[in-house]
Amino acid sequence: MAHKSSAGGPHIRRVYEAPEPSDGARVLVDRLWPRGLAKEDARLTEWCKAVAPSTDLRRWYGHDPERFAEFADRYREELARDAVAGEALHHLRALADDGPLTLLTATKDLPHGHVQILLEELRATG
Repeated sequence: MAHKSSAGGPHIRRVYEAPEPSDGARVLVDRLWPRGLAKEDARLTEWCKAVAPSTDLRRWYGHDPERFAEFADRYREELARDAVAGEALHHLRALADDGPLTLLTATKDLPHGHVQILLEELRATG
């Protein structure tokens, strides 16, 4: 199920969902390639690994909803501190400015995934 912005800004979808014409730029924002998905089936504009949480942070979080608030703080800190992640976030903002942007993830729990924080960051400055 797509989570679209009411303002027409970037939105989130699971990478396993069929592409829609309204997706615009389709950017995978996970550090790891999604299990069971052939690269040609993903129909990506690009794969932006650099904006994903670090391996250490991802492992610490383990998609535990009780840790989400602290995860969000730590992830925002990574985005602000890490120059490569910051450049990747800037790149996503530029894509969003150019037209529709869909952030893709393999995460099942979208409201508690890193992609939700990315969306908030893009909307806050977009």
